[in-house]
Amino acid sequence: MYRSLKNLCAQVIDDTKNRTIFSLSTSDREIKQKMPCGGNVKAAQLFGEVFANKAKEKGITKIIFDRAGYLYHGRIKAFAEALRKGGLEF
Repeated sequence: MYRSLKNLCAQVIDDTKNRTIFSLSTSDREIKQKMPCGGNVKAAQLFGEVFANKAKEKGITKIIFDRAGYLYHGRIKAFAEALRKGGLEF
């Protein structure tokens, strides 16, 4: 999880094989078309829904949510709740 003023970025990493399975950002085309500004709570919710769907397509249902030291409120909280709503378990 990475948060900047204008975007969010997240990735799924397999620690046992030391490889990134996939990564996604609010600056990616499919999210940017629906939500031009990636630095707000609504964009974080949309980002969480798209991220959860992509994870389910890859067969991932359980994750460890590393918020990288960011406080659990605002965009981080909205993203995490959208992941849970999308069917991912922490």
